[in-house]
Amino acid sequence: MDQKKAIFRLKLVLWVSALAPVAWLGAAFYFDTYAANSVQRVSLGANPIEKLTHVTGMTTLVLLLITLSVTPIRRLSGWNRVIKLRRPLGLFAFFYAFLHFSIWSGLDQTFVWGWMVEDVIERPYITVGFAAFVILIPLALTSTTGWIHRLGTRWNVLHRGIYVTATLGVIHFYWLVKADVRLPLFLIGCLVVLFAYRIQSSWKKRRKVSPKRDIQPANP
Repeated sequence: MDQKKAIFRLKLVLWVSALAPVAWLGAAFYFDTYAANSVQRVSLGANPIEKLTHVTGMTTLVLLLITLSVTPIRRLSGWNRVIKLRRPLGLFAFFYAFLHFSIWSGLDQTFVWGWMVEDVIERPYITVGFAAFVILIPLALTSTTGWIHRLGTRWNVLHRGIYVTATLGVIHFYWLVKADVRLPLFLIGCLVVLFAYRIQSSWKKRRKVSPKRDIQPANP
C-alpha cells in the first residue's frame, strides 16, 4: 500500500511538472494579450512565436531523455514500480512535440503547405526535426495496453524508435543553435550516456543467455 501511495504521489508530481510549461505559456499569452497595461509577471517577449517554439521543443527533448532514463533507474535502484511512469512520460513528450509542430506549421508557416515542404527540404535542422516527430507518432498511437498485446514482441522493436527520435531531436536542437551550443552538447552527452548503458545492458544480457560451449575432455 505504501508503494502504491508513493507511485500515486510520484504520478501527481509528474503531471504537475509536465503541465507546468504549457501552463506558463498559457499565462504568458494571457498577460501579453489581455493585460498589456498591468504589471506582467510572465511574458512571451518580443518574439512570442520563437518563445513558444523554444519552450515546447526543449520540453519535448527533456521528457524524451527522462523517458529513456526510466529503465536504467529501475535496474540500478531495484524500484520496479517506477516503470509505470514511462508511458505517461512518453505521451507527454509526444504532446509537447505535437505542440511544437503545431506552432511551427500554424503560427510560423500559417499552414501554407508549399512553405512547409520547402522548409523541410531545404533546412536540414527542420528535416531531422520533422523526421523525429513522424517517428514519434506511431509510438504514441501504440502506447496502449491493447496495442502491446496485439503487437507482442514487435511492440518492443517498434518502441526502440524512441532512441532514433531522441537522437534526431538533439541533432535538430544542435543545428538550430548558432552561437552557444553548451546546452545542446549537454543533452547530447546525456543521450550518449543512456546509449552506453543500453549497449552495456544488452551485451550483458546476451552473455547470460548465450549457450556455453561444451568442453571436450582432452585425449589421453
